[in-house]
Amino acid sequence: MPSTRSVTLPQQVRPREPVNLLGCNRARLDDLFLEMGERSFRSSQVLKWLHQHGTDDFQRMTNLSAALREALAQQGCVRPPEVVSEQRSADGTVKWLLRVDAGNCIETVFIPEPGRGTLCVSSQVGCALNCSFCSTAQQGFNRNLSTAEIIGQLWLARRALGDFTAETRTVTNVVLMGMGEPLLNFDAVTEALDLMLEDFAYGLSRRRVTLSTAGHVPGIDRLAARRPVALAVSLHAADDALRDELVPLNRTWPIRELMAACQRYLAHDPRQRITFEYVMLDGVNDSPQQARRLAWLLAQVPAKVNLIPFNPFPGTRYRRSPAQRIDAFRDILAARGLTTITRKTRGEDIDAACGQLAGRVQPRSRRVRERRAAAAQPSV
Repeated sequence: MPSTRSVTLPQQVRPREPVNLLGCNRARLDDLFLEMGERSFRSSQVLKWLHQHGTDDFQRMTNLSAALREALAQQGCVRPPEVVSEQRSADGTVKWLLRVDAGNCIETVFIPEPGRGTLCVSSQVGCALNCSFCSTAQQGFNRNLSTAEIIGQLWLARRALGDFTAETRTVTNVVLMGMGEPLLNFDAVTEALDLMLEDFAYGLSRRRVTLSTAGHVPGIDRLAARRPVALAVSLHAADDALRDELVPLNRTWPIRELMAACQRYLAHDPRQRITFEYVMLDGVNDSPQQARRLAWLLAQVPAKVNLIPFNPFPGTRYRRSPAQRIDAFRDILAARGLTTITRKTRGEDIDAACGQLAGRVQPRSRRVRERRAAAAQPSV
């Protein structure tokens, strides 16, 4: 009689995906080396090879044993986003289009200035906040970027600009002001910040790394506790009615709650000032009355105001405020004691200016697909 005993077949074990070491901060590297039976000082060595020398070949990491180099090659990889294109503006601005997966690309911009060089990095593929004056918002939202994809933008820019071999840095400052709302990708962004500030990686000071938010109040509080860096707030209006229209996130956390969060953030470092970004939209938010309201709102907050001339993009209904009106707005703020600058438009000839980054985003929502289709129809 045949046996009826059941037989359990061994399950097929899927090979473990290599760890992209570009996305590992010191704590993650410590864990990795612990699993490999290595001591934690290996983390400092590998961080320096990756982020100070730009090395992507484990065999070149000559202060590691041959056995460890081979183990890293088996278990890890160094995989930045893929460069699709590089554009250079007449003013020296450089924009990279970077592929992060089969259907999506992001944009990263380097802005050279006398005595400094600022890299603007993205934190999401697209953006879900739907700010009405921003080109990125019109692309819709697909997903968050990983830590490796965020830090990979800095790694690639430094390699392209020759920073890994030069005696002096070209990239001196980093701003998370590219595509996406950084505080909606909190864990990956803060781990990328760890690497930017890590002495054995990029070694930037907290005042040379700026995170820009549209006003995600819980995220501001979490950032203060986890990894406080320079904070910029995309304000763009000093009253809730108008800000609801320009920055829909304001409907969830209105200006009063946002300003309270800014005060709490400053309590962690009273020497800091918060940068408030204010895009200048013709006939929308640029009147003398609105300037006085903004000055009143910021009177109790250590603040700096960046006035941003609006940078147009296809399909927008907004126009840039005339230069004379921007100057008058600035003068009203300055007369009330607010440090105010008008941001110089950079990279406009390659669509690299503030608010123009679009990338290539595969939208996940039907609403965004329908909006794109409608925009593609010829006007009658």
